[in-house]
Amino acid sequence: MNKPAIACPEARGHTGNLGALFAAHADSARTALIDLNNPAQPRAVSFRELDGLCNGVARGLARAGLKPGDRIGILSQNRVEFVATLLGAMRAGVVPVPVNIKLAVDTAHYILNDAGAKCVFIESAYRKLCPANVRTVEYGSAYEAFLDPGAFTAFEPVADTVAIQPYTSGSTGRPKGVLLAHYGQNWSRLILAHTRGTNENDVILVAAPLYHKNALNAIKQGLTASAQLVLMPQFNIERYIEAMGRYRATVISGVPTMMSMILTRRDLLAKIDTSSVRTVMMGSAPSSTQLLVELKTVFPKAEALVVYGVTEGGPVPLGPHPDGKPRPAGSIGTPYAGTYAKLIGGLHENEGELLLKNPGILLGYHNLPDETAKRLRDGWYYTGDICRRDAEGFYYFVGRTDDMFVCGGENIFPIEVESLLEKHPAVHQAYVMPFAHALKDKVPYAFVVPRAGKSVSEEELKQFALAHGPAYQHPRRVFFLEQLPLAGTNKVDQQQLRHLVTSLAGESQHV
Repeated sequence: MNKPAIACPEARGHTGNLGALFAAHADSARTALIDLNNPAQPRAVSFRELDGLCNGVARGLARAGLKPGDRIGILSQNRVEFVATLLGAMRAGVVPVPVNIKLAVDTAHYILNDAGAKCVFIESAYRKLCPANVRTVEYGSAYEAFLDPGAFTAFEPVADTVAIQPYTSGSTGRPKGVLLAHYGQNWSRLILAHTRGTNENDVILVAAPLYHKNALNAIKQGLTASAQLVLMPQFNIERYIEAMGRYRATVISGVPTMMSMILTRRDLLAKIDTSSVRTVMMGSAPSSTQLLVELKTVFPKAEALVVYGVTEGGPVPLGPHPDGKPRPAGSIGTPYAGTYAKLIGGLHENEGELLLKNPGILLGYHNLPDETAKRLRDGWYYTGDICRRDAEGFYYFVGRTDDMFVCGGENIFPIEVESLLEKHPAVHQAYVMPFAHALKDKVPYAFVVPRAGKSVSEEELKQFALAHGPAYQHPRRVFFLEQLPLAGTNKVDQQQLRHLVTSLAGESQHV
């Protein structure tokens, strides 16, 4: 079971410039993007207009003296200009570095200095995130003046030419620049568009930030297949639901926390027709079985897919079964054609750390040879994710090696406790983190969003966990919230939750 069902046909990926990913319909008058920065006046941009903007960025960069291999930063919410800057830079052979706009100032400065950004495209609100000595091009009149309209012949990359340099979140240290190649990312976009059946009739709603792989994949997949993409500047529950109904979205995507938050507004969901949605894609964090069940009740015609994505690993290496077997609930899929996968370090060959090899994996980490050597060995990327595999070859996410904690000698993965708590009829959503303990080393604390109209106490949930799971997994503290706080990538903001615990006294709290 350690070998892939299908061997890798193109070890280096597909030729061509990633910035020209919609070349097949670049002259089309069909709508490519709908920008909702001003919800009252949505901005529709055709493929032809978008192609012109991308070329204008490429020509503007060349006119400004930037050369292939130079880096530029992007500090912006989702908008048409973000997409044009990203793809236009690639066309010029310049490497875009999209930066999380919710980072601390010193972290954003570190990223842009580490990348050696020659120029940063920016929204005015995020100017403080850019080092003072780096040139900026502000979206608006300055951006319009920077553009150099006209035809442009895209730079022709070779197999190991870097296309884009996103940075990891840095949850275990300084953010790391991930070097991703044109050829490898071409492999990724083509296989995603094909296996997911994306076509010109699809409307993909994008609210995850474009500096994150979740939204970047949606853009690459959608533009490749001539689909229409609806861009929200940022995630907002009410506006997301309204846009879903107004534009008859067929594909919605995000992290599980976003989807759980949407489900809390059944009142708004009842006012729109959700039957257009055929796919709900969730990635970047584990999804509970209970969430999948609830999504099916709200989106009865949709397939809810748990997408396993890792920036360095493809970024989406797993998908449908090669023999067409239905994916079991909670599975993250089987290796795509071109992906090798294996599990190591577990008690048996069907559980352990996931290793990946495919055309889309990273070339390395920018300026970090030791980290590259640690995570990239003999062509295998060591993900740090613990997975298991069933008899049909389907993989399941268990947890990250750095998320696992030891409680009194027992290993705990937060997703195990979260899934247990979400089986309680009064619990809509649960999030679990480890906290220090004098005797046990670390113990689980739970942050719970109750179901609308339901009530439950801290002691009830502790007893429920003790009755339905191993004693060491039960949460030692339970905090009740109206909703979980989100960080810049729409994942749960762990730092804010730790501050919450520190600020509260010894009693359970509703906050």
